[in-house]
Amino acid sequence: MSWLGKLLGGTFGFLLGGPLGALLGAAIVHKLDGGKDKYAQIESDPSPDAQHRIQMAFFTATFSVMGHVARADGRVSEAEITVARTVMNRMSLSEGMRRTAIELFSRGKQPDFPLREAVEQFRKECHRRYALLRIFLEIQLEAAFADGPVNQAEERVLLDICDRLRISRFEYHAMKGRLDAALRFARAYQNSSYGGHRNTPARRREDTLEDAYAMLGIEASAGADEVKRAYRKLISRHHPDKLVARGMPEEMVRIANEKTQQIRKAYEVIAAARNL
Repeated sequence: MSWLGKLLGGTFGFLLGGPLGALLGAAIVHKLDGGKDKYAQIESDPSPDAQHRIQMAFFTATFSVMGHVARADGRVSEAEITVARTVMNRMSLSEGMRRTAIELFSRGKQPDFPLREAVEQFRKECHRRYALLRIFLEIQLEAAFADGPVNQAEERVLLDICDRLRISRFEYHAMKGRLDAALRFARAYQNSSYGGHRNTPARRREDTLEDAYAMLGIEASAGADEVKRAYRKLISRHHPDKLVARGMPEEMVRIANEKTQQIRKAYEVIAAARNL
């Protein structure tokens, strides 16, 4: 059973603390039957291990910050709500877990949401696991792209998040460019999970090849060795087993698998064009 199942079942203690602990605790109190009595029972149980603690922090930060990013421009669009629901669906959450995620998203939309404190705690809980920080930021970027190009208000919030996570502006813009290309690439294959049809329509092949290079973060003029290095680096960075070992919730394995499929498909498009 995952940490969420154990937590919702009261199997071990919720002792995360800090703003993330307050957010998750309030979400559970609000959504679970039994209210405060249930929460009090959870608090009295033994403390979870370090891995569970990181998974709790990742899950809590992901959905609460996503709600804040969605609200950055003053309103939450239906497209942004759909992205949040899509992430939940891709995680195959149980009903209890889903209710908790929805409540966290709602709390992130509140004017008094402690963004900086929550993100800084998340960074500390990750203990220099930069792969987790990057995946977290990718999910927030995906939410920002939900209703079109990232606007100025969303950009300000995302850059503030980068500062708290100690992710450079250069890496942020590189990540943003790769994701923008990935979304166009996915639309070319008419499949949001980056799998789908293997044949790109002829009228879109040139644009799709350009997006494939952008997804790997390289120029079309890159040599064969550079293409392979970029591909292997991204595959390693998004490998599901590695991410779970570092503390990504097991429920997010499908998301990591989709990202590796996306990267693999981009490489296949480039390899076919170059006869590699």
